[in-house]
Amino acid sequence: MTPLNYNHLYYFFHVATDGSITRASARLNLTPQTISGQIAAFEEQLGTKLFLREGRRLRLSAKGRQIYGHAETIFLLGGEIRQMLQTDGGASEVFRVGITDVIPKILANRLLQPILQRPGQMRLVCQEGDQEALLAELAVNRLDCIITDQPLKSGSHIKAWNYRILDSGFTFFAVPALAATCSRQFPESLSGQPFLVPGRKASVRSFLMAWFEKHGLAPHIIAEFDDSALLKSFGQAGIGIFSAPTIIEDYVMSQYGVAVIGRTREFVDTFYVISPERRLQHPATLEIVNTPLAEH
Repeated sequence: MTPLNYNHLYYFFHVATDGSITRASARLNLTPQTISGQIAAFEEQLGTKLFLREGRRLRLSAKGRQIYGHAETIFLLGGEIRQMLQTDGGASEVFRVGITDVIPKILANRLLQPILQRPGQMRLVCQEGDQEALLAELAVNRLDCIITDQPLKSGSHIKAWNYRILDSGFTFFAVPALAATCSRQFPESLSGQPFLVPGRKASVRSFLMAWFEKHGLAPHIIAEFDDSALLKSFGQAGIGIFSAPTIIEDYVMSQYGVAVIGRTREFVDTFYVISPERRLQHPATLEIVNTPLAEH
């Protein structure tokens, strides 16, 4: 097959982005005829139509949408390379870290802040998502590491290693009026009370449920959330009791105006760094792994 012509791909990308050959030609400082010819040559090479015409506007075909997604990634990476080379001669180092969406934002902040305070230049790029999507990015070297509450499972096809960075017990919170009715006989006082739980993607959910069963507790579970910040905001509104790692207890109290009902270390939330390096070399990953965070 004939090698892909990246000039053709570049012109296609701009026409697809602008939705018009006229606008793309103005952006690229080329004549519309030149752009049209390049697009036609590209379609001939690929053997498929990339655009459908709707009046004066062009709409991507099904195959065009697929190619556009790849072109967007290619030229985004190209832009990052140019930016890297233009920034102090390319001296700044980029650290790309994936953060699973169940990790409390304040905890991620505490883990990553020291990286920006290191001597020398470091540009931090954070990407949030579910673990499977982030592992796919790690596998193709688009991430340097992942911060997560779930270790990479044994037998995974992805070549990476787990590094345990901290454990935290749990604190139970509610708005002050609700907390006052539950704090005297904790944890028995949780039974029958409205409760907000993490979604099924959070590893701690199963431990929380097992803890309820162990103590014969039957709270009234009224909602579950994949987003930990959204869960806390509902707790702030007085909708129900919720739990969060004790390591961020002070922050949760001050940020959401809630009070502590009780604490436990009978189950803990464990946090990991997943790295493609068996022997850690990246200075930023080493910083995360080796900087202890104190629990409340």
